[in-house]
Amino acid sequence: MVGKRSSRDIRSESRLDVLHGLLSAGTSTRNELAQTTGLSVATVATIVQELRGEGLVVDAGSSALGAGRPTTMLRVNGERGRILGIDVAETYVRAIVFDASLEEVGSVEVPMDESLPSASSVTESIVRAVDTALRETAIDRERVLGAGIALPGLVSAEESADAVAPRWAARNVEVLRQLRQRIGLPLVVENPLKAIATAELWFGRGRTASSMVIANLGTGVGAGIVLEGKILRGATHSAGEWGHAVLVLDGRACRCGRRGCVEAYVGAPGIQLTLREIAPEHELADAAQRDFIEGLASAHRKSGGDPVIEEVLSRTAHYLGVALGDLAAIIDPEVLMLTGWTAWALGDDLVEPTKQELQRRAPVGATTPIDLGVSTVRGSSVAIGMATLAFERFLGDVGLSTTRLPLAL
Repeated sequence: MVGKRSSRDIRSESRLDVLHGLLSAGTSTRNELAQTTGLSVATVATIVQELRGEGLVVDAGSSALGAGRPTTMLRVNGERGRILGIDVAETYVRAIVFDASLEEVGSVEVPMDESLPSASSVTESIVRAVDTALRETAIDRERVLGAGIALPGLVSAEESADAVAPRWAARNVEVLRQLRQRIGLPLVVENPLKAIATAELWFGRGRTASSMVIANLGTGVGAGIVLEGKILRGATHSAGEWGHAVLVLDGRACRCGRRGCVEAYVGAPGIQLTLREIAPEHELADAAQRDFIEGLASAHRKSGGDPVIEEVLSRTAHYLGVALGDLAAIIDPEVLMLTGWTAWALGDDLVEPTKQELQRRAPVGATTPIDLGVSTVRGSSVAIGMATLAFERFLGDVGLSTTRLPLAL
């Protein structure tokens, strides 16, 4: 049952809208924020005063445009503190330090053994990444407003994980228990797909779209889903595991244990398998994943081209277009964005043929209004999203937000 929004919830949403507007614009006036958010100037003025009280908003000079009195410019006060966004992937832990305006201050990447790491080794990698990032940026722990950690697999309010990420499912609960004891900071823990969706909501196309799908393409594949401006989490917090929907009945084996999953065809290892099926002796057949994807993009852009590479991209666009078409028919989003290092490397080389396949294969009328493109949120969108969630938790801790975060430690 969905609870009724209270006046406190409405006030909280208005504060978040003002912060969204300031973070997007960099600097803004009260009148501009009112136009951006749809709030009244009086409401914006009251919210700005509240945010000033917490040291989150400060003056940024004045605007002397027009014949009237100069207007005070505002900005988010980055020096209010520091926030950590931590991306725990299958082969590394990346910890990025942001200031309170969510600008990156510094980052650290710690490699992790991808051969089924234990809960203790994962926890140690996270703690080492956090400690190193704070040391290298000369930040005292007292200045850290919070940290957001994205764990592979599924993370729910009940601390359960699902077998769609078998390498991690049994470990997340124990990792969470150990983090409570070791990390020593206010924490928010989330699934990477929800983190990506959060980043897109705050800093990407989500600022102007009420319904959106962000398809993440890398080693794994998944989708962050936004409906009516809210991230879809699902009853068990598992919404978005689109990479493990069946694309080809009884098709390729997937690492989740099923056959024919989307990920087995459009994840980086799946794209490389497509190349091996076409040309087993090709020079990129046994390249490391990132080298393979970069080599694919480079070879495609050379004059003359490699017919094998062209066929690989054609088949991948076919698989991706069909899979996205099904997703679009179910969700009916305004915007469909591709993100992740595979999407960034291949860019329009993948987007344009995928768009054609999406339009051709999807149910009639299901994709007509969709805007398909590559996300403009670059860098580590997972870490950016987690830092944003940690920022939202901080706002809740100081009484400025009623946002209910999935798992706060």
